[in-house]
Amino acid sequence: MAEKQAVESEAEAGKRPRSVRVVLLALMIAMLLAMLDNMIIGTAMPTIVGDLGGLEHLSWVVTAYTLATAASTPIWGKLGDLYGRKGIFMTSIVIFLIGSALSGMAQDMGQLIGFRAVQGLGAGGLMVGVMAIIGDLIPPRERGKYQGLMAGVMALAMIAGPLVGGSITDHWGWRWSFYINLPLGVLALGAISVVLHLPKPSRAGKPARDIDYLGAVLLTVGITALVLVTTWGGTEYAWGSAVIMELAAIGVASLVGFLFVETRVAEPVMPLHIFRSRNFTLMSVIGFITGFVMFGAVLFLPLYQQSVQGASATNSGLLLLPMLGAMLAVSMVAGRVTTGSGRYKVFPVAGSVLMIVGLFLLAQMDTGTSRVTSGVFMAVLGAGMGCLMQITMLVAQNSVEMKDMGVASSTATLSRTLGSSFGVAIMGALFNSRVQEVMAERAGALGSAVTERSAQLDAASLAKLPVAAREAYQFAVVAGTHSAFLLGAGVAVVALVAAVFVREVPLKGAGGMTSEAPAKETVAV
Repeated sequence: MAEKQAVESEAEAGKRPRSVRVVLLALMIAMLLAMLDNMIIGTAMPTIVGDLGGLEHLSWVVTAYTLATAASTPIWGKLGDLYGRKGIFMTSIVIFLIGSALSGMAQDMGQLIGFRAVQGLGAGGLMVGVMAIIGDLIPPRERGKYQGLMAGVMALAMIAGPLVGGSITDHWGWRWSFYINLPLGVLALGAISVVLHLPKPSRAGKPARDIDYLGAVLLTVGITALVLVTTWGGTEYAWGSAVIMELAAIGVASLVGFLFVETRVAEPVMPLHIFRSRNFTLMSVIGFITGFVMFGAVLFLPLYQQSVQGASATNSGLLLLPMLGAMLAVSMVAGRVTTGSGRYKVFPVAGSVLMIVGLFLLAQMDTGTSRVTSGVFMAVLGAGMGCLMQITMLVAQNSVEMKDMGVASSTATLSRTLGSSFGVAIMGALFNSRVQEVMAERAGALGSAVTERSAQLDAASLAKLPVAAREAYQFAVVAGTHSAFLLGAGVAVVALVAAVFVREVPLKGAGGMTSEAPAKETVAV
């Protein structure tokens, strides 16, 4: 019997690489769909508004998607743990495709916003499903190099999104910005359906009454309220306004209630015991800060390049290549080194240091900084993020049992998502405040009038300004980015402190098998 099992294991190991590659290709397509969507839609927005109207509701096209993604992320992870990863992941793909098709058929802005929420609901499952399935398929010792590929997909989406969105909108119309998801999604769905075979989780078949409905509702309300605070604060409403204060109070109260509920239910949507692992908690903190820094940089660097360095909107996206290219290259190297050596603590520490140095260098840019110099600074920041992007997920997954792989993946993903929301909001508030302050100092009443409604001017508005006001605005943008990046560097210090306290626990398994998992938990693909 033992010999028969050994032969079957060897035969299975021989088949695994090709099958795993097919599954990984499907997972990369799913990740690309989730990451690319907002990048494409951003470029198509002016055309969408011109066709559907509803300019006053424009921001909700993005906000609805972001809210649905963030709120659903932990729930998808828990459902995968309870009822099996494959079926839940395929369900999220189907929901995403339905949302995409409906968004493409929207006849007014209200419909588009509602359908984008459906799309975002599916996207939350895509992100978590990809990481959790990799966690199921690949032992931690081997996982780094594969998760590095996912970091490459994220970088590709950030670079290609605006270019693809502009091209599709110009040649096929904005509706194809959504329809393009359908063939890619069907391809991923077919590959997952045919090739991926995962064992049923030990808790499969739990009665529906055991599901933590109250916890899911409280967590959804809490996340939604906090994301709205960061989205609306300083833009739609003043930070001290009643609306923002009420949302903040609702968010905090909901999350406190959620923590109380999670200690008393049989199957908590986010088991609090996973935070007993020091490494898991530290990686959640580092992931939050990585999201804080990355999305802040992606927001303000193009603004600096367009306003101060004279880049076009399209070129400013391409000018992010030093940061995104470095992030991709370092992430791939980090994954392979981790796989080869089994050691990983050096990457969170080095990544945090590089992130601090990169942000500090970016804070030194002025009106005379060349594109080459700013590119070097961006590459330093990108290298730091490359050390952190997938290592945080790898260590988080290595810190929990297999039965909690989904909630570990969803919590790590949610930490990064919330970090990005807070980063954009806080760095944006500081940026806007500094721009308006400097404009008032340098251009007087004219400067205040120019930035009264928004401190971020597009290229067309900037070209219409008098020379003196335009130069004042360039100085103001430099001052704003200086403050925003200094803030980012200060926040990144927290990531360095957290990285220092990471305990280097040996990664489980090597060579395609897990050393600590029993045979029945070995994934057959």
